[in-house]
Amino acid sequence: MLLNILYLLLGFVILIYGANLLVDGGSALAFRLKIPNIVIGLTIVAFGTSAPELVVNVISSLEGKSELALGNVLGSNIFNILCILGVTATIYPIAIKKATTWIEVPLAVFAAFLLLIMFGNNHWPTPTPYVISRIEGIILLCFFVFFITYTFILAKKGEAEEIKIKPYSLPKSIIFILLGLTGLILGGRLLVSGAVHIAEDLGVSQRIIAITILSIGTSLPELATSLIAAKKKNVDLAIGNVVGSNIFNTFLILGISGVITPVSMSLDNLTDIFVNLLATLLLFTFIFTGKGRKIERWEGIIFLIFYIGYMLLLIY
Repeated sequence: MLLNILYLLLGFVILIYGANLLVDGGSALAFRLKIPNIVIGLTIVAFGTSAPELVVNVISSLEGKSELALGNVLGSNIFNILCILGVTATIYPIAIKKATTWIEVPLAVFAAFLLLIMFGNNHWPTPTPYVISRIEGIILLCFFVFFITYTFILAKKGEAEEIKIKPYSLPKSIIFILLGLTGLILGGRLLVSGAVHIAEDLGVSQRIIAITILSIGTSLPELATSLIAAKKKNVDLAIGNVVGSNIFNTFLILGISGVITPVSMSLDNLTDIFVNLLATLLLFTFIFTGKGRKIERWEGIIFLIFYIGYMLLLIY
């Protein structure tokens, strides 16, 4: 048991450090190739922050561990809204931009509804309920292409944040990329292996471990980014980071997972899907309460209370 916990902790450290190295090296290399700063921010940096979830899900899908793949995505989405935004809003109220209000948050709500539809959908020609098929995985990826296109349009209008790039030499950039990829693969394998064995040792399902320990660990980059944004009172970055991450998780990560191996779902996952949908709808509702488009401190506290309640529900 202790060894498996060590594997899990070591996996988190290696995975997140690998993602940072990949982002730094990839950004520096792209900059040397004269790729525009905004393009780098919307591709390499954006993918880098979602790399922990992506790697864990790809490895889980390749090894046929659907509970980990689905639980990681749903757990990360729920943690992002209820915990990260809850903590951030409690520190400093979050102002919401117009584009986030009317495009990004509704798209996140749509993504949550889409998962509910896919849960109960029977798949032609053979009825197979409770599975995200390869075709549905492709559909999710198509929506991700739409989201990326929309993000590039925003970038051209100057509504995307400027990314700071460290000017590494060419050899150093390549070494960072290789080390980053190695760290992601090694860390991902340690995480998946540790999570599976801890679930076996505790006698609980892999779903519980994925939604709690695994999803929280892979969401640490988003948590760190949002807390820094709150400290600097740049909280519009925090909600953009969280909502964008949820859209990435559902459309890209779950889409890729479904294409690799159809993602099996159980009736237990229905609770997680409903909580994911409820959290997203709650976010959309809170935007319009009070004066202006804001997530106030009291709303952040409600987010945290809901998250604690959800964790207690999973445990008991």
